Amino acid sequence: MPEAVTSNSGFCRDCFTPVAAGATKPQTRCSKCGSPRLLQHPELDKLHIAHIDCDAFYASVEKRDNPDLAALPVMIGGGTRGVVSTCCYVARIRGVRSAMPMFKALDACPDAIVIRPNMEKYSKAGHQIREMMRELTPMVEPLSIDEAFLDLSGTQKLHKASPALVLAKFAKRVEDELGLTVSVGLSYCKFLAKVASDLDKPRGFSVIGEAEAYAFLRKQNVSLFWGVGRATQTMLAKDGITDIATVQDMDPIVLAKRYGSIGLRIAKLAQGQDARTISAQSEAKSISSETTFNSDISDHEMLVRTVRKLAEKVSASLKHKHLAGQTLILKLKTADFKSRTRNKTLADPTRLADRIFRNCVEMLEKETDGTKFRLIGVGVSTLMSDETADPHDLVDLDGAKRAKAELAVDKLREKFGNKAVELGLTFRAGKDRKEQKPEN
Repeated sequence: MPEAVTSNSGFCRDCFTPVAAGATKPQTRCSKCGSPRLLQHPELDKLHIAHIDCDAFYASVEKRDNPDLAALPVMIGGGTRGVVSTCCYVARIRGVRSAMPMFKALDACPDAIVIRPNMEKYSKAGHQIREMMRELTPMVEPLSIDEAFLDLSGTQKLHKASPALVLAKFAKRVEDELGLTVSVGLSYCKFLAKVASDLDKPRGFSVIGEAEAYAFLRKQNVSLFWGVGRATQTMLAKDGITDIATVQDMDPIVLAKRYGSIGLRIAKLAQGQDARTISAQSEAKSISSETTFNSDISDHEMLVRTVRKLAEKVSASLKHKHLAGQTLILKLKTADFKSRTRNKTLADPTRLADRIFRNCVEMLEKETDGTKFRLIGVGVSTLMSDETADPHDLVDLDGAKRAKAELAVDKLREKFGNKAVELGLTFRAGKDRKEQKPEN
C-alpha cells in the first residue's frame, strides 16, 4: 500500500468533518464522531480519476436480501460447471477464491452456503448504483455490472466539494440506501485508480498520488499491471522479470523490441504513465449478429453452420472491446414472421466463440422441428469486463484445449486476415450464405 502520510488535507469518511488544520501530531480519530476512518493525503484535493468497485457484489446482494446469511460464508456458483463465481469475505478469509473449483472451495469452507447466480437481481442493483454514479458526473465508464471509472474533473463548482469528498458521500449513500458497500480508488490516472480501489477492501477508500506513484509501483509484482495475465507473467518470468522495479530499470526500447506492444505498455505503466481517458459513451446492453436468409430454411445442419459463423462474429466483437457476456441469446424468425427468442445465463461470463456456439446450438436443438426460418441471430448480454471470463471448466475437460486453439486462430487472423484460417463449419456456412444478406 502507499506509505502513510501526514497531511492537513482530509476528512472523516463517516461524518465528513474536516481534519483539524495545523495539528502538531497526525490526527488518528475524528474530532466530532470519534471514527478512525479518516482520509488524509497531500494530493487529496488535486485528484479526480476514480475507480469504484462493489464489494463481493453478488454475495453482498444475497446477504442484503437474506439477513440470516449475514455472518455466514456465502459462495455464488455451483451448477454443472462446479466453479465459484464469487464469494463473500467470510469465505475468502477461509481460503475461497473466485474461479476456484467448487469441490476445493467446499474443502476449504465446508459450511459455506452455495447459491445459484440470480443475474436479474444483480443487474437491478448494479443499475441503481450506476445511476447514482451518473448523478456525480456524466463521465462514467462502466467496466462490468459492479465497477466503473469516473472522471470528476470540473465538478467542484457543481457539488461545492472536492472529488474525494463527493466520492466518500457517494459510498455512504450506497450503503445507507441500498444496503451494499463499495470500495473507491482515487488517483491521477485509470491504471492507479483501479489499483487503489483494491488496496483496502471492503469499504475501502485508497489514494495514490502522482508524487508517490513511482516508489509505490517499485515494490509491486508485475501481476499488478493492467492486461498482464498469467501467460504474459510466465513469459516475463522466463526472462527474469517478476517485479515492476525490474521493468522501471529497463530501457523501454529493449522492452518494445522484446515484447512488442505489451513491452511498450508495461514500460509506461511502470513509470505511472497511463494516457487512457475515461470514455462516457453509452453503455452497450448487448452484442449480437444476425442473418436473414434469401429463402426460408429448415435444414438443421445449415442452421448450425450459420450459428457458428454468427458466434464467431459476436466473439470477435467481444474480444475487440475487452468484454464478456453472461447471458446468451438465440433469436429466430419463422417464415410467417413470428419471433422466437431463447436465453441462457452462464455460470461465468464468456467471450469465446466455442462456448457461445455450443450453448446456442443447445437452444437451437429444441426449435428445429421442421419449422422454416427466415432469420437467425446470436447475441450476448449482461456485458462486463473480460478479466474474469472463461475460467477452467472441470466438466468440459477439452474446453481449455479448444479455447487455446481458438485464441491461436485469433492471432493468425489478426496477422494475416480473417480468411487466413476458416473452420469447416464456418467455411461451409460462408458458401451457404453467398446470396444471403447479413444484418448486424
